[in-house]
Amino acid sequence: MKSLSKIFLSLPKVELRRGFYILILMLPLWTTKSVAQETNKNMDIEKKIDQLLSKMTLEEKVGQMVQFSGNSAITGPLKAVPRQLEDIKSGMVGSMLNVVGAENTRELQKLAVENSRMKIPMLFGLDVIHGYKTIFPIPLAEAASWDLEAIENSARIAAIEATSAGINWTFAPMVDIARDARWGRVMEGAGEDPYYGSLVAAARVRGFQGDDLSTVISMAACAKHFAGYGAVEAGREYNYVDISRRVMNDVYLPPFKAAVEAGVSTLMSSFNEFEGVLATANSYLLREKLKGDWAFNGFVVSDWNTIGEMLIHGTAKDNKDAACQAIEGGTDMDMATGAYRHNLAELVKEGKVDEKLVDDAVRRILRVKFKLGLFDNPYKNCNAELEKEMLLNPLHLAAARDMARKSIVLLKNEGQMLPLSADVKKIAVIGEMANSKDHMMGFWSAQGEGKDVVTILEGIKAAVPSTEVIYAKGCGVNEEKPVYDDAIAAALESDVVVMTIGENRIQTGEASSRGDISIPGKQEELLSYLLKTGKPVVVLLTNGRPMAIPNLAKNAPVILETWFLGSQAGNAIADVLFGKYNPSGKLTMSFPYATGQVPIYYNHRNTGRPEKPNSSRWISHYLDIPNEPVFPFGFGLSYTTFEYSDLKLDKTTMDRNGSINISLSVKNTGKYDGEEVVQLYTRDLVASVVRPVKELKGFKKVMIKAGETADITFTLSAKDLAFFTKDMSFKAEPGDFKVFVGTNSVDCKEAEFTLNLR
Repeated sequence: MKSLSKIFLSLPKVELRRGFYILILMLPLWTTKSVAQETNKNMDIEKKIDQLLSKMTLEEKVGQMVQFSGNSAITGPLKAVPRQLEDIKSGMVGSMLNVVGAENTRELQKLAVENSRMKIPMLFGLDVIHGYKTIFPIPLAEAASWDLEAIENSARIAAIEATSAGINWTFAPMVDIARDARWGRVMEGAGEDPYYGSLVAAARVRGFQGDDLSTVISMAACAKHFAGYGAVEAGREYNYVDISRRVMNDVYLPPFKAAVEAGVSTLMSSFNEFEGVLATANSYLLREKLKGDWAFNGFVVSDWNTIGEMLIHGTAKDNKDAACQAIEGGTDMDMATGAYRHNLAELVKEGKVDEKLVDDAVRRILRVKFKLGLFDNPYKNCNAELEKEMLLNPLHLAAARDMARKSIVLLKNEGQMLPLSADVKKIAVIGEMANSKDHMMGFWSAQGEGKDVVTILEGIKAAVPSTEVIYAKGCGVNEEKPVYDDAIAAALESDVVVMTIGENRIQTGEASSRGDISIPGKQEELLSYLLKTGKPVVVLLTNGRPMAIPNLAKNAPVILETWFLGSQAGNAIADVLFGKYNPSGKLTMSFPYATGQVPIYYNHRNTGRPEKPNSSRWISHYLDIPNEPVFPFGFGLSYTTFEYSDLKLDKTTMDRNGSINISLSVKNTGKYDGEEVVQLYTRDLVASVVRPVKELKGFKKVMIKAGETADITFTLSAKDLAFFTKDMSFKAEPGDFKVFVGTNSVDCKEAEFTLNLR
């Protein structure tokens, strides 16, 4: 709650008195318990679970493994199993999803605990991805802030709002590493890097869950999609995945392991297969790695109908067969299929499934319910009065605005056109997205409503009330026959033009893959006409994924990557446009030159024939486009400039148990105070297997005042250099390494050292 307090102190108290007072009352609930207290509590929970299990019938046990969908929100095909009131009364439902509101969840919870024999409370789940009612930037945008405290705070506020509305379980964070921007769900994750993705995964888990799940503002988190879903072929949703076990362990599993180490309560299995076995029935992933090697003690829920979809994949003959494979593979709860509800007890009675597997799954589910405090108070998240106080609380809106500002990335600022002067007399604001409320929320906006969103146009008008602001749509995002006259006329009579270009919210997200990730419609054509007016033009890129924008990058003098920033989008963008906030965001996914480059990522393996200056034809390259992205991982400008110098290592040899300190100076050489994300990378020069050309190993986000210098130090140890070697053991190998420190993954200073493990 620390960062919430900081935000509050910067705001007029009169606006926040009542809502903030309630939050202050809650502060003691977000506490850190001693190891002894936590151990005793866990032992007590296990005893209570033993007692419950000993009294439950087989059918009641299976009931805990069943999740049905309500009708308050829709997150899958509408063939879903409807609400089963009689099943809830008889204890045959362990969880509901898509039921929202304190009164609605109270009503259903009452059916479960006051009618069923065992009186076991239900879990209520929802896709609370980047906010509940107060909508924050999409997760990919938040990741661009490189501010782990702010990212954690975003999840915490989402938890505060969602729990006040009866939700105690979120299907977030999505921690899939994504390297193919055609895949619409890149907007839900943290980007292409497993190291950074792991840090963000842990931050989000901490934000949702806090230090104590039993408090009224904590909710169970769910790391998804386990595993490898970010590698769908052709970037197409629900598609085939074919990666090696080495790539799975190197790239796609680390964020999940980080989430488990952060205490995540649940994981969701993915739609894809791994090594030919569907993830929902994959014992290597669920039993060997997750529940075995990582000692995960929470539970695994399937994704929507993934057990039933085994029939379509051709790996199960019917739902009974699919249920058998799923429970043996390690899936503990069935989302929306009904395969467990109608088949699992019979499978046990027939001797085809060991009841011990059912007991283990139910134990895991009950453990989460006990930790959430639902047995002590099943209605702890069903307070309608608190719900009214928490939703769209001014404190939350202030935090959303702050997060949105931090998420913006300055990609180009030719001639230092930005920041704009607040004294500008007339501004033309052009583009469909500039006047859109709904689209600013992005995909997966939970219970957010467009009426509560500040548009870009509204934000600009509010920031410069004395300036005349003219709006013209110009052309829609996907419009093929637009009329440009109004937009050009508005530009000609204005001092500066602000134009939105990009996608709309339904062109990214689940089931929103694109085969061509260039700018859709005629938007770039309109931009070319606006540039010909000779007026200064600022482009605001609205999108949920990296886009192929070579022409835009070449022709537009100023580009701000503004993503979909949520409830406070307009205010945050205006803060950056007029210099109230100096942008500090950095990309966490590479922006390709063309769609044909994807998947593209900075930490690729080398080839035996890499492209070099003046090299021959017989190299790894394209005939028609460069190998490099337009904007690389880690890229982002500021209104000021930074100069890196004096890179030094305190030693050139690292021992097995030793470390190396890497230091350098970063000077703010511009006229604005600004934050810089200083990034540390390494390269293993010779190893038993092919290694990436560069790997992120650390970063520091520092505020440096104009004219001042910051001295930065990183520390590397042998464990930071470990990887899955030729025999798949995880360890560091001796040899020579390069270290890189810079403002992005390309522009770095470098040095070398040797790792000696003797």
